[in-house]
Amino acid sequence: MKKLQNKVAIVTGAAGGIGAAIALLFAEEGANVMATDLQQEKMATWADAAGHTGLVIAHLQHDVASWDSWQNVVKTTLALYGKIDILINNAGIYPPGVTTEATSKELWDKVIGINLTGPFIGTQLCVPHMRAVGGGAIVNISSIAGIVGGNGAAYSASKGGLRLLTKDNAVEFAKDHIRVNSIHPGGVITPMTEAFISNESARAMIKNICPMERMANAVEIAYGALYLAGADSSYVTGTELVIDGGLTAR
Repeated sequence: MKKLQNKVAIVTGAAGGIGAAIALLFAEEGANVMATDLQQEKMATWADAAGHTGLVIAHLQHDVASWDSWQNVVKTTLALYGKIDILINNAGIYPPGVTTEATSKELWDKVIGINLTGPFIGTQLCVPHMRAVGGGAIVNISSIAGIVGGNGAAYSASKGGLRLLTKDNAVEFAKDHIRVNSIHPGGVITPMTEAFISNESARAMIKNICPMERMANAVEIAYGALYLAGADSSYVTGTELVIDGGLTAR
């Protein structure tokens, strides 16, 4: 039997990269997926193609920093599928290495709004519907930047905040049989990082600092999300799953 048979999952930030990989894997494992992203046309390209193969993937334009946009996603998902079992808070932005002194208030608010406030709103709006069906699973895609420093003030703060929001929610919602966990990827090959890794010196640096000498493929993060969203992790909540090729083990 498929691992997510008849489950309904919302996956944010699904235009490409990790989000698209998660949405596609979940659909292959039997879930009815609502994929969301601001980049509607880009998301529709792969989601519609997957739908033609029989996978159940709906898609919706979504600004995760907006309360109204979140309400529309929840309302549309319920109208289409009747319930919500799984929430994957993946949407995020990464302004690379911007120091505290170089971070404008505008940039700070934008990064915190998307990377931290977005998951907070999504969790707040989805939890009552998970509670109504007897439980659920929330997976927050954080980063190793939520564990170690040196990745830019706003980004590190947002991902560290998401790590602790995850733990607080895990404690709060355990009684409702809602499990909340976070994933902390290291370097991942996505449309956002392709320009960086095309540089030979950047590839050499990655090989030098990562014990596995490479970046992850997006599907390798997706399999971590599948584990945390499914029954195989039924006694796992409040944990942080680091998927970084050993980068933070040094």
